[in-house]
Amino acid sequence: MDKIKKYQDVIIGFLHFYHTESGGSRPDSPIKHRILIDRENNSFQLLSAGWSNQNYIFGPIFHFDIIDGKIWMQCNNTEWEVVDYLMEHGVDRSDIVLGFVRPEARPYTGFAVA
Repeated sequence: MDKIKKYQDVIIGFLHFYHTESGGSRPDSPIKHRILIDRENNSFQLLSAGWSNQNYIFGPIFHFDIIDGKIWMQCNNTEWEVVDYLMEHGVDRSDIVLGFVRPEARPYTGFAVA
């Protein structure tokens, strides 16, 4: 299996896992999770949308891109250690970029800088 396809499958697997574990698939929940998959452009997202009392909720929970053969985690609005899941499923830490970390701080994360 080529690396890009493998990384796509790992990301999609994680999004489905989180969606199930977090209760986003409960039919009675007013806030729904949606998994957006764009294999052609290597962009993947889990977002929430719905009403909570009088407030409309809409926004990303996770966003990943695959850029130059590396997984860029662009957004993680949870406390989950997503990189642990990625590495447990065969992604090398040198292929994970924390895109939400300032470029000058990335060398200190223990992950790829770009």
